[in-house]
Amino acid sequence: MNDGLVAHTILESTSGYAQTIRSGHHSLTADEPGSAGGTDTGPAPYALVLAGLGACTAITLRMYAQRKGWELGTIHVDLRLYKDGGGDAARIERFIRFGGDATALSDEQRAKLLEIADKTPVTKTIRAGAPIETKLA
Repeated sequence: MNDGLVAHTILESTSGYAQTIRSGHHSLTADEPGSAGGTDTGPAPYALVLAGLGACTAITLRMYAQRKGWELGTIHVDLRLYKDGGGDAARIERFIRFGGDATALSDEQRAKLLEIADKTPVTKTIRAGAPIETKLA
C-alpha cells in the first residue's frame, strides 16, 4: 500500500562505494571522496541530505514569495552539517541569501521568510526524525 508515499528512490552498487541512484526518470551518482576510499564520482551521502534540505528550502520560499507577490531574485542556500566527536550529526547551519530586488524586503517580510524556512517539509522531517524500517527483499 502506497498511502502517503512522497518519494521513491532506488540505488544500485556494483563495486566500490559509487552508487547509481534512480528517482523517477532521473539518474545521478553518489560516492565517497578519495580520502574515504571512494572514487569521488558524485556527492557523498551527507551532501545529498543537505542538497535535499536546500532544495526544499529554496522551492518552498519561492512558492511562498510568488503567492505573496514578493520578488526574491536568486535564492542562495548555504548548508553545513557538523558532527560531534562521536560521529553523530550534531547540527545543521542554514544560511539563506536573496538576490535581485530582494534587498527591498521589509524586516517583517524577511522574518516571515525565515519562519517559512523553518517549516519546510524536509526541515520538519529532519527535525522530527523519521523511523526507518529495514527489510531484506
